[in-house]
Amino acid sequence: MKKHLLPFLFLFADADEWQESEESVEHIPFSHTHYPEKEMVKRSQEFYELLNKRRSVRFISNEQVPMEVIDNVIRTAGTAPSGAHTEPWTFVVVKNPDVKHKIRKIIEEEEEINYMKRMGHRWVTDLKKLRTNWIKEYLDTAPILILIFKQVHGFAANGKKKVHYYNEISVSIACGILLAALQVIGKIILKELALISFLNL
Repeated sequence: MKKHLLPFLFLFADADEWQESEESVEHIPFSHTHYPEKEMVKRSQEFYELLNKRRSVRFISNEQVPMEVIDNVIRTAGTAPSGAHTEPWTFVVVKNPDVKHKIRKIIEEEEEINYMKRMGHRWVTDLKKLRTNWIKEYLDTAPILILIFKQVHGFAANGKKKVHYYNEISVSIACGILLAALQVIGKIILKELALISFLNL
């Protein structure tokens, strides 16, 4: 049977940069569903049309979302590929109004610095037509905030520090899958990318 494989770009490091795992990993046979060509076209078109409806909306509803739904979309994001299967991400769900407000203040402080210093005149000018600024009142309105942190390293069972390869790329992929999962359930989301080294809440 002829198999059709999509081309991917793989980056390889020198052999001496990799450390042999101290634990043996059980082999898990892989199986997948093979769709006829017409079905692939249909499913891909439907998925495209669904995700093409995604918008960066800044008027957020305070309608509550069941935690089971949030758990499922985060679990979906956690299926993302990661360097050496290290899964270098942490998802934190925030519902407490006081904590959300503290997060808003931290993000607004950083965003004001972005607009005033980091982003540059051209970037700020391009944003003017979108009428955006560093004020993020919707962070108080939204019923749930999902904070996503990258893990630069982890710890092995023996307590030794374990490198998380390509942690930023891996977390970025997980974020993309999270956005898609939220779109599938019909929820409007807005991502905030703040340059924050730590959150002291």
